[in-house]
Amino acid sequence: MKKYILLLLVMPFLINCSKDDFSNNNKYLPNYNFSIDINMDLPLYTQLQFPANPVRITQDGIGINGVIVTNTGSGYTAYEASCPNQELSTCSMLTINGVNAKCPCDNVEYSLFNGQANTSVRYPLKAYKVAQLSSNVIRVYN
Repeated sequence: MKKYILLLLVMPFLINCSKDDFSNNNKYLPNYNFSIDINMDLPLYTQLQFPANPVRITQDGIGINGVIVTNTGSGYTAYEASCPNQELSTCSMLTINGVNAKCPCDNVEYSLFNGQANTSVRYPLKAYKVAQLSSNVIRVYN
């Protein structure tokens, strides 16, 4: 009988888990809430209309050191522009290197398509959510 009661108590938590759940916790990078709508018809963002052309967004209040957004050809990715395996410092801002982002602190490169590093590290890039609002507008948010 205790097993069934335990199952009834745990079941709502199991049912509420979905693939919409999103975790981007990283001990080096704090979580800040933000939202930005990106209109790819604007000259600043037209590169995002084509795959493999990342764009850095450095508006105040958007991410920690900004956000890097990429059209992967099958959707959009958005990552924090800070090195995920370094404490925040003067060298912890990622630089864009083609379809990769490079951390100048440790020279690790991360794919802007999937956020994974080219070597073994503890954290991948800190991902942000992306929603396509229309054919030319996407929303990036945390």
